[in-house]
Amino acid sequence: MSLTIPSGRFGAYIFDCDGTLVDSMPLHLEAWNYGLEKAGAKWKLAEDFFYGSAGKSLSQVVDELNAMYSAQLEADEVGHHKEAFYHEKIESLEAFQDVVEHLEIARASGIPTAVASGSARLAVEKSLEVTNLIGLVDTIVAAEDVFRGKPAPDCFLLAADRLGVEPEGCLVFEDGEAGLEAARVCGMATVEVDARRGAKV
Repeated sequence: MSLTIPSGRFGAYIFDCDGTLVDSMPLHLEAWNYGLEKAGAKWKLAEDFFYGSAGKSLSQVVDELNAMYSAQLEADEVGHHKEAFYHEKIESLEAFQDVVEHLEIARASGIPTAVASGSARLAVEKSLEVTNLIGLVDTIVAAEDVFRGKPAPDCFLLAADRLGVEPEGCLVFEDGEAGLEAARVCGMATVEVDARRGAKV
């Protein structure tokens, strides 16, 4: 997949993790359905809903599902089972080369880099480790680091602050509409990628 990069010079590159740098969305969908079943759900997560929720925190998604299905699932219980399933299979993950090459270019050019994700820190760090990307990232902002998940701009603002770059000087790589909206609220330029494109590495 060829990405369209906005013109201009950017002081920092910020990347989403799941579906952007790492081809982890299919595994996350499996993990979600495992976690939901273990927590008592009688239905499976629709694929379109899942991809449409990209970037949102686990608690946000569970709240939406509870409203949709008149359920009372506990986010902590869903998350416990989901994370256990995900980490059991995490070694199978691969990276998306079309985005990784821009991460590598940034590092080679001295441009600071961050990952800003709605996923738990342990999952983000391990995903980056197994794909050999963690050494290319200056800072990681995960779900635990912000009060509001995407589409709120908090994670991107925190990443920019940690990198010492004004929001308007950042370029964001994102696959989720919530993340793209969050970046635009910050005044950040964006590169939209397709999480369903398949692993490139």
